[in-house]
Amino acid sequence: MTGRYRLSVPVSDQVPVAVLVVICGLTGLLIGSFLNVVIIRVPEGRSVVTPRSACPTCGRPISGFDNVPVLSWLLLRGRSRCCDEPISLRYPVVEALTGVAFALIAGWKGWSWEVPALLYLAAAGIALAVIDYDVHRLPDVIVLPSYPIAAALLVLAALAEGEPRALIGAAVGGIAMWVFYFLLLFIYPGGMGFGDVKLGGVLGLYLGWYGWEEVVVGGFAAFILGAVAGLAAIVLLGATRKSMLPFGPFMLAGAWLGLLRGAGLVDWYLRLTGLR
Repeated sequence: MTGRYRLSVPVSDQVPVAVLVVICGLTGLLIGSFLNVVIIRVPEGRSVVTPRSACPTCGRPISGFDNVPVLSWLLLRGRSRCCDEPISLRYPVVEALTGVAFALIAGWKGWSWEVPALLYLAAAGIALAVIDYDVHRLPDVIVLPSYPIAAALLVLAALAEGEPRALIGAAVGGIAMWVFYFLLLFIYPGGMGFGDVKLGGVLGLYLGWYGWEEVVVGGFAAFILGAVAGLAAIVLLGATRKSMLPFGPFMLAGAWLGLLRGAGLVDWYLRLTGLR
């Protein structure tokens, strides 16, 4: 984005984007380690700060040497040092996924003020997706603070990038997505929970910041992805129509699709149908 109010970022002219990618990737690994704590403790109503991480089997505190993201799991060959019990593969997967997501965002946006907002969405989204998969719930303790955090980061990005009008889109998108999901909940209460409604508002802030095409694709894609996953579960895993798949992960995946390809997909559809 460009504009006469854009704040300059001199470092972008001096330091290659590859440096930012490495920094964000390493930071993502560390954040991913913290997300593992969040994923386990938040649904149980426990503090994510204290006590220190401990072996899930025997309860002994984990040393810093054995708590290095991904690397410790590999060196320990997936087994706890204290009791030799298996360590879930989920731990390094969450760490690696967060690191890769952070690196990809940095490579996508480069030295942009949009990066902090998108990194937060990635981190919160990974935690929420896994928690929703585990317990079919999107905890308020993560979703509700995301409103002011996302708003603050998007305000910073809009002002720094010289696009203050993007804030209007963010506000409209957030309200539109919240109302849309609330109406769906009102019409068919069994189809989703109020946590999905609240998450929809957060995702709408991000999608609306970029444009209406992103809002449309991001909102619609969630249902397409959910339907495809549901059919796959029925065909491949023998699930029934009564089997409940959490909708939060599909909302998040749809939102990212909207952010990445929203404008392009809308343009493709309009050209395909002869409307453009």
